[in-house]
Amino acid sequence: MALAFNIVIFLNRDLVITPELYGLSIGTLAIMVFGFWDDLKEIYWKMQLSCQVGVAIFIFILGVRIYYVTNPITGGIISLDYGFGVVIATFLVIFWIVLVMNAINWLDGVDGLSGGVTAISSATIFFLSLHPEVNQPPVAILSAALFGTVLGFIIFNFYPSRILAGTSGSMFMGLALAVLAVFAGTKIATALLVLSIPIIDLIWVIKERIKSGKSIFKPDKKHLHYRLLELGWSQQKVAWFYYIITAIIAAIALNTRLIGKSITILLVLSFMMMVYLMINKKMSKEKQME
Repeated sequence: MALAFNIVIFLNRDLVITPELYGLSIGTLAIMVFGFWDDLKEIYWKMQLSCQVGVAIFIFILGVRIYYVTNPITGGIISLDYGFGVVIATFLVIFWIVLVMNAINWLDGVDGLSGGVTAISSATIFFLSLHPEVNQPPVAILSAALFGTVLGFIIFNFYPSRILAGTSGSMFMGLALAVLAVFAGTKIATALLVLSIPIIDLIWVIKERIKSGKSIFKPDKKHLHYRLLELGWSQQKVAWFYYIITAIIAAIALNTRLIGKSITILLVLSFMMMVYLMINKKMSKEKQME
């Protein structure tokens, strides 16, 4: 996937290869190599996190930056291109890239799941880039390239899968999505909304691992998709559940402004909390019956 995506970038005559694109390209290839190493021999989590942060810093240095954020209350613009704002922008870019990479990576537990969510998210960024107020055809081309790349992967990854994304594939998808969200007029709010299910799941799992005194990077079966499987859902049903909810959220994200997105995020958060509580309650009853 990483190779196909980069071939499209450098062979497309409608794209001007800027330093930012070089950063994205080199970053995805670095993640591909590092992820492949992790797939062959599991790497200690500190080294894995260090590599993710290093790639994010490299991409930031080459120009993938957040120059402003929108005030969610007043709708005004908060500039981050000078003074202490640059420090905040640096932290935001690094945090955002690492967050999305891990959210997609941790989502890769059911056939077709990470690829499907990535495809829907990249399609959302594609349509967002063509909005008159954004008007970024190059980002639309990149989003279409990512969508096509991932779609070709899903054909062989949907249950029963014949190939797997692995760490290299899932982190590539997460990195590409994160950077495209920054490219798209800094529309991180839209991407955050579309990726709200895997991101909320990541936060929930980290909370549960801390609560149980375990390392937050130690794999377990606390993710939502694993819990749904434990309840008897098939892998296809779990995947379609994520697809449908993500597509609905994407449609809302493309047709609402910032305040609407904020409200939607709160609604999605409430929905996810309700789902987690219902699953925990049902699993507790099943254990008591045993």
